[in-house]
Amino acid sequence: MKRAFPTASGWPPLPVMGAALAVIVLLAAAAPLADVRPIHLLVSLGRLGAFLANFLVTPEWSYVGHVLEKLLETVEMAFLGTLIAAVLSLPIGILAARNASPHPAISHALRGLLTLVRSLPELMWALVFVSAVGLGPLPGVVALGFVTVGFLGKFLAESIEAVPDRAVEGVQAHGANRMQVRFFALLPNAWPDFIAVLFYVFDHNVRAATILGLVGAGGLGYDMTMAMRLFRYERLILIVLAIYLAVTILDRLSDRLRARVI
Repeated sequence: MKRAFPTASGWPPLPVMGAALAVIVLLAAAAPLADVRPIHLLVSLGRLGAFLANFLVTPEWSYVGHVLEKLLETVEMAFLGTLIAAVLSLPIGILAARNASPHPAISHALRGLLTLVRSLPELMWALVFVSAVGLGPLPGVVALGFVTVGFLGKFLAESIEAVPDRAVEGVQAHGANRMQVRFFALLPNAWPDFIAVLFYVFDHNVRAATILGLVGAGGLGYDMTMAMRLFRYERLILIVLAIYLAVTILDRLSDRLRARVI
């Protein structure tokens, strides 16, 4: 009989079993701190079913036009925020990479800045920019772009640092200077991963733009909140379906575009 593991007993190695046991013990110890109670979750299934049953209503079809208008605003916010962040993250990511930055101090300073930008979620930055420029889509676009720069800049810097030395040495062997090394050795190797993550970030920003409406930063979030507070499930079902269809369509388009670009 073939053994499941390449050990004398056929059981997992002792280090693996010890690590698995340690993880189980940690999860059991952390469950009370996080208020995770399996019995409570099972009891709550009835209330969850009752809430989901509220969606079995006839949609308010006269509300479709308003939903589509707000959905278009949400997608535009995500697109502009992602586009602005992609443009800004290119120079920031290059300067933040240790093997592309002109000085280690610049790399450390930019990495600290990128960490600061990512430390707060989009919703918090939206509150900051709403207080600065007022209500509307503009603070939502700025908040999305701000946080996305922090993520894309960090990812691009790490992708550049992961470029193998032989790619750099090959370009340097042809007499390239530091700037040419960045553009002909480092960026081309990091570009495919950057494009792939860029489409993923755009998909994420569409969902994030929906939430920003909660603080008056445009999009479908405000309408979703009011529909839930007023128990207008005939409107809420249309909003949920619109978000689902938008994300699905964008996901399919991003797959095709990513395949063509890469």
